[in-house]
Amino acid sequence: MEITDDKLLRIALITSLIGIIGMLIFTPSIEVKKVKIEDINRGMIDEEVSIDCVVTDIGQSASKSSYFLTINDGTGQMQLIIFESQASELQTKSLSIEDFKNKKVTVTGKITEYKSNLELILSSGDSLRIIA
Repeated sequence: MEITDDKLLRIALITSLIGIIGMLIFTPSIEVKKVKIEDINRGMIDEEVSIDCVVTDIGQSASKSSYFLTINDGTGQMQLIIFESQASELQTKSLSIEDFKNKKVTVTGKITEYKSNLELILSSGDSLRIIA
C-alpha cells in the first residue's frame, strides 16, 4: 500500500477533527480545584485554583494600576493580585474593588510566587464573585 499525499492529507484531517471533537466534549468537564489556603504549597505554582474566603484588606500599587487584596478562609491568608485589566472588567460591571472588602467571596486564580511568598493572581474579572 502506497501512501500518497492525498491519503496523508485525509489522515491528517480526520485525526485533527477527532482531536477537536474530543476537546469540545471534554473541556466543559474540566473543573478548577477548590482548595483551602493552608493546603496551598510551592508544588501548586502555576495551578489554577478556587478559594472561598473573605477579603480582609485592600491595597493598591504605587502606580494605582494593580490591587493587592488580603484574603482569609479561616485556615490562613494570602495576597490576591488584581491587575489593571481585571479591575477594568470589574468596573464595567459597576463593581468597585472596595465593594469586596469584608465580604465572603469565591475567587479563582493562578498560584504564583513573588519574593518567596505564594500569591494568587486573579484569572479574570469574572473570577471574583461575592457569595454572601
